[in-house]
Amino acid sequence: MLIRDVRPWGAAASDVVIEDGLIAAIHPRGAGDALPDGASVVDGRGRLLLPSFSDVHVHLDSTRIGLPFREHTGAPGVWGMMMNDRRNWRDAEIDLPTRVAGTLEQMIAKGTTRVRSYAQVDVDCKLEKFDAVMAAKEKFTGHADVQVMTFPQAGILREAGTIEYLEESLKQGADVMGGIDPCQLDRDPAKHLDIVFGLAEKYQVEIDIHLHEPGELGVFSTDLVIERTRALGMEGKVTMSHAYDLGAVNEATSRRLIDTFAELDISMATVAPSTSNHLSLVQLVEAGVRVGLGEDGQRDYWSPYGNADMLDRTWQLAFTNGFRRDDHIELALAVATMGGASIMSHSSPRPRRVGDRPGLAVGDRADLLLVDGETPTSAVMDRGRDRTVIHDGRVVADGLRVVAL
Repeated sequence: MLIRDVRPWGAAASDVVIEDGLIAAIHPRGAGDALPDGASVVDGRGRLLLPSFSDVHVHLDSTRIGLPFREHTGAPGVWGMMMNDRRNWRDAEIDLPTRVAGTLEQMIAKGTTRVRSYAQVDVDCKLEKFDAVMAAKEKFTGHADVQVMTFPQAGILREAGTIEYLEESLKQGADVMGGIDPCQLDRDPAKHLDIVFGLAEKYQVEIDIHLHEPGELGVFSTDLVIERTRALGMEGKVTMSHAYDLGAVNEATSRRLIDTFAELDISMATVAPSTSNHLSLVQLVEAGVRVGLGEDGQRDYWSPYGNADMLDRTWQLAFTNGFRRDDHIELALAVATMGGASIMSHSSPRPRRVGDRPGLAVGDRADLLLVDGETPTSAVMDRGRDRTVIHDGRVVADGLRVVAL
């Protein structure tokens, strides 16, 4: 494939050659070699060329994308919100597999080709939500890389039978073992984390801990995760999601956590929360921590926010971090694209400092987004609609519609 007349990360107009799903060459506009027979041409029309997005924190199983807007009825707190979801998720206007697949399709159409999705497993839904996410993963196997996380949204210890369903989902191919609020929800953090790490070790999968706990309580749970990561030799296999209050205690604690995450290669997945107590994005990246971005729920029974567009969520990440400089806003874009990619695959390059723009070098995987915009920062601000999406060197979406399905 030849992608003609694009601006990689906003640089000078170039022609980009793709071979075997990788970037093979980048030439100044019009200076490239002749195309081999049978090669396809994508007209860049002077658009920006960026890595495609990586959504590493999304709840596909609870989506209402594409359905009529409904009044928010959730109660405060994880348990109250989960009970609201239980009362409503079966009564949606269309069946769960259709809306899960439809939401994934919209995500791909808007530029996301790497997805780590939660799939709630508990005694209410059993494996129904897990099966719907696995079916969507299979349907779009040629359009996006999807990792499915078995997720005890209702906790592990509160309802008998949960552990058995979690283990069955791992037997059926879950990619990641989830945990949630070990202190606040299950109120037995040692036992909760022993089960999470035990199942992950048994089935040789990674771990993702959903942490909403505030301040010192959140730090306490995080230290228990750190302790187990080190003791079990699970460096590079653990992600902390949300964890939006870990910066609330004091600067010394924040610095200690950042340095320890870097030492043990513990990743962080943020959803760009509206809080000032999260750990510094710049400090995390420059310390060497893998940081990715996700949309979380998408217009579901938990929240009316989310629209399947990671360019919108990148704007939110820049905004909630107070970024104004172009290099900081482009760091948010690098986190939303290659930061998440490096969580899903450690072979992917990632940003390591302000100014890094990974993902578009010769030899990098051709998972790409062409989008209109003067500069990468203006693309985040304006969120252009003229998009072409490439996965593994193949066009999978154009004009906000999935192709070749």
